[in-house]
Amino acid sequence: MFLHRHPYLPFIPEKTTKLIVGTLPPPRFSTGELLEKDVDFSYGSYYNSLWLFIDKIHNLGLRFDNSQAAIDERKKFLIEHQIGVCDIVESAEREKIDASDLGMQNIKLRDVIGYVRQYPQIETLLFTGGNSKNGPEYFFRKHLKNYNMTLELVSNIVPRIHQFELSCHAGQSEEPLNKKNIKPAHNDKRVIKTVSLTSGSGAANISISRLPLYKQLKAKNPKFNTFDFRVMQYREFF
Repeated sequence: MFLHRHPYLPFIPEKTTKLIVGTLPPPRFSTGELLEKDVDFSYGSYYNSLWLFIDKIHNLGLRFDNSQAAIDERKKFLIEHQIGVCDIVESAEREKIDASDLGMQNIKLRDVIGYVRQYPQIETLLFTGGNSKNGPEYFFRKHLKNYNMTLELVSNIVPRIHQFELSCHAGQSEEPLNKKNIKPAHNDKRVIKTVSLTSGSGAANISISRLPLYKQLKAKNPKFNTFDFRVMQYREFF
């Protein structure tokens, strides 16, 4: 059994307003066996494509390699755009060493709500996947139950949007942060929006191809592809 630990601590700039929430990077990021175009940072897998979408949206000319410069470019972008990263899975066990969310067992979650409380300017969570089993929204729903909170549907159109009311007096989590520097926000209640973006992984291409909007756009422009669709979707939030 392979113990798959998240290799990166949350990266949350002080003025973060949006928080990217995924699950775990591929196991090679935990074992240090990076591919040539991988970046040793959150969403650094060249085949995940999140940074490819961001690069396309903002015309950044990002590096895709194992260099420190590539890491610094991504941190600079996140700080300038007040975006943080806090994946919800701290660790999981796998019988097969791959990146499949469904392959995760004995999963330990991070206390995402604790981080949202610590940074009072956070107003949006960007899930890099939907509510399918072991996806980020799926885990977050379970996480909210520890605080006696639930998601309220705002829009059922992909990317689906929900919201929840965050109170400083919610129930205790089963995964306390236990960090002395983490303090709750001073305001009593905040409404936090969540957006379930289409996953950047190649496995999501099939589900994209079935969407009516994608079919409509593809019919108008045969060159339109699943990469273009994600760029169009992500542009609103990045």
